[in-house]
Amino acid sequence: MKLILPQMQIFYPKIEQKSELILISGGREPNFEWFKKINKNRPIYCVDHGIDFCKKFNILPDFLIGDFDSAAENSINWSIANGVKIERHPVDKDFTDTQLALDKINDKNFVIITGAFGGRFDHLYSTIFTCANSKIKNCLIDESEAILFINGNESVDIEFFKKPFALSLLPMNEICEKVTINGVHWKLKNANLKMSIPNAISNRVDESKVTISIENGILAIYMYFSI
Repeated sequence: MKLILPQMQIFYPKIEQKSELILISGGREPNFEWFKKINKNRPIYCVDHGIDFCKKFNILPDFLIGDFDSAAENSINWSIANGVKIERHPVDKDFTDTQLALDKINDKNFVIITGAFGGRFDHLYSTIFTCANSKIKNCLIDESEAILFINGNESVDIEFFKKPFALSLLPMNEICEKVTINGVHWKLKNANLKMSIPNAISNRVDESKVTISIENGILAIYMYFSI
């Protein structure tokens, strides 16, 4: 699979090509000029407060889901007036709005999640672990930060249009086995990375292409683009 994003293009050699879908969450708003570069004939799902971003820039989503405890009432009314499909859930529930949204998406899709960073840490923590363990392939990204996930004998090739200031490898389970990374200042070959000692942090990207692979475990690849 190949995925083209504003800062990079990503190749997943062992994953078949999937349809691409945008999910706008309720955290920090993405830059609008950046967002226009990913909003190219991709369906848009919106989570709760994410609808405020859509209304602000007159971006009509295909689907809106959430308990709407943080979305502005006039944004919800704007959605209703424009015929957006809406699924409302009670505030008192067992799952987050992002978890509910991912549950509605077919696993033939690759989900580009934006509006996930910033805001409350507990929300971001929940989103990252939800995405890492989801059956739906996905990434989190805006103009400043990005997270990709690989697991179980997968690899990824990242070709940068804009090099990040830092790249970190974050284990999402107890141990990630036989992790290899090339194209960076501190390379690894068949290394075991532990969640309890997250030390593969703030690597420098030396080349325009970075290759990362893992044999066992779930690995998050974090990139920071802004100072």
